[in-house]
Amino acid sequence: MTLHNQRSVDNVKAQMRKGILEYCILSILSRGDSYAPQIIAELKNADMIVVEGTLYPLLARQKNQGLLSYRWEESPQGPPRKYYMITDLGRQVLAQLDSAWKEMVDQIQRIRSGE
Repeated sequence: MTLHNQRSVDNVKAQMRKGILEYCILSILSRGDSYAPQIIAELKNADMIVVEGTLYPLLARQKNQGLLSYRWEESPQGPPRKYYMITDLGRQVLAQLDSAWKEMVDQIQRIRSGE
């Protein structure tokens, strides 16, 4: 594979990752409240490389859309932490995204298998 082709593949992978980060954030928060460093750690643990500069705007956008809310909680070490939680609307959107994800995977499998 040439360097140009590898860059193209890397670019497509990066675009795919960006497109599903909001879905991943809702999925993580659907299991329980969390603060940004925990969310980043969970994404990194799943090989979804993300940095704070990427995560915070997504969290702010989802909060502004009413998908998330947050609360401040004292921390045993350091300043208070902002814990994010999914709202009822966020759970509804997550259910729609779950359906859309399954549909997309089915469509791709049909294309890949030539059906």
